[in-house]
Amino acid sequence: MMTQVETTVHYDNGYEYEYMNQEDEWDRDMLLDPAWEQQQRKTFTAWCNSHLRKAGTQIENIEEDLRNGLKLMLLLEVISGERLPKPDRGKMRFHKIANVNKALEFITSKGVKLVSIGAEEIVDGNVKMTLGMIWTIILRFAIQDISVEETSAKEGLLLWCQRKTAPYRNVNVQNFHISWKDGLAFCALIHRHRPDLLDYSKLNKDDPLGNLNLAFDIAEKHLDIPKMPDLPDERAIMTYVSCFYHCFAGAEQVVLSYSITNMYF
Repeated sequence: MMTQVETTVHYDNGYEYEYMNQEDEWDRDMLLDPAWEQQQRKTFTAWCNSHLRKAGTQIENIEEDLRNGLKLMLLLEVISGERLPKPDRGKMRFHKIANVNKALEFITSKGVKLVSIGAEEIVDGNVKMTLGMIWTIILRFAIQDISVEETSAKEGLLLWCQRKTAPYRNVNVQNFHISWKDGLAFCALIHRHRPDLLDYSKLNKDDPLGNLNLAFDIAEKHLDIPKMPDLPDERAIMTYVSCFYHCFAGAEQVVLSYSITNMYF
């Protein structure tokens, strides 16, 4: 069973991401909760597939489909834009362990020290270790590099959301949990950047399910953001919101660069 120390992710820059706080902790009750585990599976599978489909593949069972290390290595190549060492194509256990080790070594080469996440556990299909590994990958490649006014990644993402949704009625983003439950914050993010996709004035705060489904459907169809089934916890919401950040903030940088280029050239 994974313990608190096993969910610690250390970064070589001296800052430690220790999820020991109440809102961040993968506590014992959660780890024993089948509903929580299933939610993490759904969220992380959708996130992985949003990247793997760029390489023409996908996964269905996250702990089974990553066991031989091949799709895990491919996922890391897609999200990093870098080449990993050539994978072993054999089907023996030691081939699978070698591939997963190559993936884990790549992660550690990016400044992440994985504590108690080993290749053997991934090859054996250990669900909680696999989920912990994917969350680490999400933190490193989707969230850690988010920077707004020298804040931490999590604070920066929250600040970005607050600024983008501030003008909208009935939206008050204070966290990555209950602030998103009625769906209006998601709709506000979409409308702020793509007002052509929805009419915010017609949304009803008392229809949270309708708002959520509208935001998820639009994001999937028009923004290429994977539909996240249910969003009950902070990790799922942070993962989903980071997709909006990379979609919209990236587009803003392109526009800014284009404007500066035209200004001086």
